[in-house]
Amino acid sequence: MWSKLLFSALFGIFLAANFEVNDAVLFRFTNFVCKSYNTSAFVFNNCRLKAVSRERVLLNMNGTVLHSVNNVSLHAKIFKKANGFQPWVLEGSVDACRFLRKTYNPFMRIVYNLFKEFSNINHTCPFVGPQIVKDFYLKPELLRLPFPTGDYMLWMQWFFYNRPQFDTNVSFAYVEDLLVQKKEN
Repeated sequence: MWSKLLFSALFGIFLAANFEVNDAVLFRFTNFVCKSYNTSAFVFNNCRLKAVSRERVLLNMNGTVLHSVNNVSLHAKIFKKANGFQPWVLEGSVDACRFLRKTYNPFMRIVYNLFKEFSNINHTCPFVGPQIVKDFYLKPELLRLPFPTGDYMLWMQWFFYNRPQFDTNVSFAYVEDLLVQKKEN
């Protein structure tokens, strides 16, 4: 027991002497895939990423709901890359119409808060016409969860009247570099 405490204390002194705390976070998109299962109900007009710098990648999605829809639900999961994408901690389903009236699901609230200022998807049902997400980039300060460094995929399957209509799969990298080695003068 004492040897573990001594080791922890010495390791802490070593870190303090050789490293500084840094709040650098890399949080950017790496891939975006859209797939419509029913092109008579929902069509993707645009689904792509655009790199504007090493740190910032913009996501653009333009889809059209062809008929008025009053029953929309969403099932979402986060996968972490480790020998392929493996299921991770977070998974949830929401009634999208109810959620947009009152954001009752904490996991979906985090996802929605990340993109809502870049989108016209800010009203409750009925949904009809263009659904747009334009020049969306990830802001680390809006992510309120302690994510370990790694590559992730947010898989979202959208349902109209309990039938799958389309998928939007967003891959992103999250790298938190908290320690920076001190430079010798």
